[in-house]
Amino acid sequence: MTDARKSQPQRRSKRYDEFSAGGLVVDTERGAAAIIGRRDRRGRMVWSFPKGHLEQGESAEQAAVREVLEETGLSAVVHAPLGDIVFWFMLDGKRIHKTVHHFLLIVTGGELSDADREVDAVEWVALADVHARLAYADERALLPKAVTLLEELG
Repeated sequence: MTDARKSQPQRRSKRYDEFSAGGLVVDTERGAAAIIGRRDRRGRMVWSFPKGHLEQGESAEQAAVREVLEETGLSAVVHAPLGDIVFWFMLDGKRIHKTVHHFLLIVTGGELSDADREVDAVEWVALADVHARLAYADERALLPKAVTLLEELG
């Protein structure tokens, strides 16, 4: 007896490409980084870099600066790229191929704020403690490059 599912052609969900940008936001005078927290489905706080979708016609650098301002209340400039994180997920039956462009951003002004509705908390964290606070291994993997770039800044 054959399984009817095996004889039918496999239907692949349509692939959608998404792009986001953000990164590690550093106040060099403080020796600290601003990270954001969002509650997961279980109510636990998950800490990460601020980031979000690119708007139409926006470069990754422009999106990173805008998302940092929206999610943290801080103005910043892009200092250097840190790398891209690429992953797949399913949402509403769609296969999403997502690329997140990460940058090292240096704070130029503003006040730390969690006013954005997409953010549950924002905190300054000593640079030495950022690794332990970040929830995602792929973001933690970008930290050595950021440290090197910050050392070069002096």
